[in-house]
Amino acid sequence: MDRDAVETVSLRWLRRLVIAAFLVVTVFPFYYMLMLSVRPIERLLLDPGSLVVGFGELTVATYAEVLKAADDGGQGFLTFIRNSGLVAVAATLLTLVVAIPGAYAVARLRFFGRRQVDFLFLAVYLFPSIVIAIPLFVVFTRAGLRGSLFGLVLVYISQTLPVSVYMLKNYFETIPVSLEESAAIDGAGRLGIIRRVSLPLAMPSIMAVALYDFMIAWNEFLFALLFLVDKPDRWTVSLGLSLLADGVEVPKTVLMAGSVVLTLPIVILFFASERLLTEGLTSGAEKG
Repeated sequence: MDRDAVETVSLRWLRRLVIAAFLVVTVFPFYYMLMLSVRPIERLLLDPGSLVVGFGELTVATYAEVLKAADDGGQGFLTFIRNSGLVAVAATLLTLVVAIPGAYAVARLRFFGRRQVDFLFLAVYLFPSIVIAIPLFVVFTRAGLRGSLFGLVLVYISQTLPVSVYMLKNYFETIPVSLEESAAIDGAGRLGIIRRVSLPLAMPSIMAVALYDFMIAWNEFLFALLFLVDKPDRWTVSLGLSLLADGVEVPKTVLMAGSVVLTLPIVILFFASERLLTEGLTSGAEKG
């Protein structure tokens, strides 16, 4: 074998090894968490390092305890899932309602300060969330929104709106202006152009932004803790999981079951929308 063939074969195997290593690092924690969640606590104490669970050892009692209502002796995660779902869906939809026209305006309209808009949007993320947490807490308390899911939705919109506008603006700029001009010649107004031309073409990017916004709202912990700490019936999944983690009497198998409940919806959404997510995140990366 000549030198070129040796390098080709070596790089091929090196690529496979790197991919295998990344898969192990990514998949193993979730696999171990899943295995712990379906093992009885007695078996776990006897053999905590086992990576294979026999079929006879499998149990769903941990998930039953996690999902059962607190009044029935469970952890009440069904209520937490409902609250998280309502907050995440509402925050995602309202963010898109504002971000789509805002991104289109920045991409297509000419106005003073248009060049500085990108910087202003991204400048929001220069400051850590804890910096604005206390002012928001004071404002929402005086407005009577602390302790409400609606107030939490407003907070999440403020967190996701800037980057949503930025991502969508980059995609709108890749849509040929000639398509919109043709629609205008045919008699379509600005709203008609957006609805019939721009939105269908931007759907992959819109879906990617929606998934990003949903994941942020579903997993967020700091603001949920700050605004809902004294309202256990309105807690989100992340707050419920922190309750399990802090509970001394809660078995670790139940904690792992709660972690699976928190993670699984995002994993399902990610794989179901993988193609749209990849296409949407890379859209607008190049122009011309």
